[in-house]
Amino acid sequence: MSLKLLIADDEYFIRQRIKKIIPWEKLNLIFAGEAENGQQVIDHLEKEPVDLLLLDIKMPQMNGIETARYIKEHRINGRIHYGYCYGKTYHEARDKVNQARYALMNDQLLPVRGKRNRFADYCNEWLYLKRSSVKPSTFVKYTTILEKYIKPDLGQYFSEAISEILVEQFSYRLIHERGLSPKTVRDILSVLHSILNYTTKQNPLAKPVDIVYPRQDRKEMRVLTCEEQKRFTEYLLQDMDPCKFGVLLALLTGLRIGEVCALKWEDISLENKVIFVRHTMQRLKNLNPASEERTRIITGVPKSGRSVRIIPMNQDIEKLCNKWRADDPEAYVLTGKAGYFLEPRTLQYRMRQYTKDCDLKNVHFHTLRHSFATRCVEAGFEIRSLSEILGHSSTRITLECYVHSSMNLKRKNMEKLKIADTVEKEFPGA
Repeated sequence: MSLKLLIADDEYFIRQRIKKIIPWEKLNLIFAGEAENGQQVIDHLEKEPVDLLLLDIKMPQMNGIETARYIKEHRINGRIHYGYCYGKTYHEARDKVNQARYALMNDQLLPVRGKRNRFADYCNEWLYLKRSSVKPSTFVKYTTILEKYIKPDLGQYFSEAISEILVEQFSYRLIHERGLSPKTVRDILSVLHSILNYTTKQNPLAKPVDIVYPRQDRKEMRVLTCEEQKRFTEYLLQDMDPCKFGVLLALLTGLRIGEVCALKWEDISLENKVIFVRHTMQRLKNLNPASEERTRIITGVPKSGRSVRIIPMNQDIEKLCNKWRADDPEAYVLTGKAGYFLEPRTLQYRMRQYTKDCDLKNVHFHTLRHSFATRCVEAGFEIRSLSEILGHSSTRITLECYVHSSMNLKRKNMEKLKIADTVEKEFPGA
């Protein structure tokens, strides 16, 4: 009797190589399919049972070991305690899992073998608990950091073995071997710090670990000069279309690229002369292994509570809105049509073409936001008002990241010093 064999490995070429080197007829085997991770194996087995599984231990989402586990209990602290069953065949392992589940349902005692958890197990548990408490974009970010950096490097260690030296070595490799920026490394270490805190709460043997974050030299953001902004504005006004209008609106209000893409005409009230910022649009990595699409577009609430805001219009914005307002309130501002939007990636391409036509170097969409903030400071905006218009959680962010003083403003402020009159009296004509 022939046996069905399923191959699971996250590397496509390795799967193809395995298929070629196995003497199928000689071993009386039938190729039953292939999978990229343990979850795809489970999905396959639900539809079509097989006799043998060839599993790679290290795979994303669910590795080879995790594929044979079952939930033993949900502890009071919310942690899931898994049990594992092994067998010479899939059917043997499946029967053991079913027996274990039946015993648990009937409050029967199970023989428990002592097990030390790997750090990867706590990473998976932490991520599972975060799924329902963070935004989809944040969850994708956490998943990427875990699967790409933390688990491959630290996941194989026992949780109590994670030390400050290991973390420092990990940080060093990220910077000097992988060539990541200090900001990216800080983001990775921040996630690692949260997981380590979770681990110490779950495992009394795990020790608290102090993390030293790499220094991050703040880069001065590119800001359009008054002459460049005038030139860019005149360009956008010529042969204007809905997309150019959206870009100009961002320059005049400080809207983020995702907020502009998600903006509909129902969000703009000409009667009250305000713009309601209620949504943002993002392209995110698709975590669904069954989907053929690697990324997906989602529209949700802005990045923070303060980002949901109301921006008042000035006369220029009001005139532009009156000219380009679509009849359908469901229409997107960038397209003028309902149900048809322009995603952030496409808008970046358009922006690149616009700046090229204007001969503007090193200008990105976020440059518009910083330029808006700078023009507001030059006009004497009260910082709290500016912070609320930008949608910042605090004025500190506005002051530290978005206030860029031009030389003209610096010179103007220097002229306000009254000591100059005293100098003129003491040194007339000097």
